[in-house]
Amino acid sequence: MLNRIVEPRVRAGWASPRLVPGGFVVLETKGRRSGRRSRVPLAAIRVQDLVLVSTFRGRRSQWVRNAVADPEVRYWLRGRPRRARAYVLAPDARTRGASELPRALRWLARSLVPYTYAGWAFAVLRPSEETLPQVRRKRA
Repeated sequence: MLNRIVEPRVRAGWASPRLVPGGFVVLETKGRRSGRRSRVPLAAIRVQDLVLVSTFRGRRSQWVRNAVADPEVRYWLRGRPRRARAYVLAPDARTRGASELPRALRWLARSLVPYTYAGWAFAVLRPSEETLPQVRRKRA
């Protein structure tokens, strides 16, 4: 019930990480059985161009199971949708492709794994290339 009230506001950009790195984002996953899209507001922290999301519900959270089954997700940050690849950190999930993450974030991911045994779940969202800001290259 609370998600129904909070989700549209967070998706619109309310409480999104801006000046401070922490806040909330809405994560959209594809149902592993139904194939339907579902959205959930999650606590988030920006780390460079990546976003770390978490929940204390851990394995019980459907978004965790869905992101493990299909890591191609979408999330809303500052009212804008972005495509990303999710690297889930949970006791029963393998972090596939974590070697693609920056070294500091791999270290952070490893340091969070003990918390997953206490019921927390985390995912690192790496934006797809098409959603990253374009870098202008100077001609030589």
